[in-house]
Amino acid sequence: MERSLPLAQAHSSARETPHWTLDWIDFSRIQIEAVHDNDDLFYLLVSASFVESGSHTYTRNLVAHFDTQPQIADWLQSQWEPEELQHGRALRTYVQTVWPEFDWQTAYAAFFADYSRLCTVEELEDDRALELVARCVVETGTATYYQTLRDLTAEPVLKDLAERIRIDEVQHYKHFYRYFRQLNAERGLSRARIFGALKRRLNELRTSDSDIALRYVWAFRHAPNEADDVPFEQVCQRLYRRVGALLPMEQAVKMLLKPLALPHRMEHVIERPLARIARKVMAA
Repeated sequence: MERSLPLAQAHSSARETPHWTLDWIDFSRIQIEAVHDNDDLFYLLVSASFVESGSHTYTRNLVAHFDTQPQIADWLQSQWEPEELQHGRALRTYVQTVWPEFDWQTAYAAFFADYSRLCTVEELEDDRALELVARCVVETGTATYYQTLRDLTAEPVLKDLAERIRIDEVQHYKHFYRYFRQLNAERGLSRARIFGALKRRLNELRTSDSDIALRYVWAFRHAPNEADDVPFEQVCQRLYRRVGALLPMEQAVKMLLKPLALPHRMEHVIERPLARIARKVMAA
């Protein structure tokens, strides 16, 4: 059985090498012709840039929620938020380089006006340990999403950028998971309650950040007052199917099961069937 890390030790286990910066990405090397006409990549990248750019709102709520755990609150402010906002800046720079005709700022402002109203402390799990479980769900989604983006393209700058963000999101998952284990050692939450938090957050995925962002990308696709000719529901269905076909579902299931601390034999038996079910749901 894994030994729980003290909160201070989990916080101090930051990467020893410097974190990458935007200066490390040579956006002038983007092969624009390889991606400009790819509508799916456009939607996936712009919507991701919106959500990442608005992460300061989530940070504010999470810091308030974890006010009695200063190590977690400090990590959220000093590492998680800066890295998430850097993801937003990097993705925005990529989008504006490839699609300069898209009014990113106007579309983002409209998105954020809507999105920020929905990001409240009341939306978080009452139990802080369960909120860390919910965070594990979110980081599982982002880590596998950026892996899928990486595999969707052969454009080298995007491939490199998506991989850098994927690695960050995996590290964020590890932090949230460590903090969960520490708090849960005190609370001793039942698997039923942990599963409930997992299920609630999974059920919200399609109706939360990504859907809101996609709707505003769709609405501003051609001009601020001219929506895309393709109906929004049809765009979403196409994107979910394409992402779902490539999403590393087995990896996602492994990450989602970890907070449940199931016996290894049971995990091994149920991982593949769950991955198959999840893939069918994504394709529906």
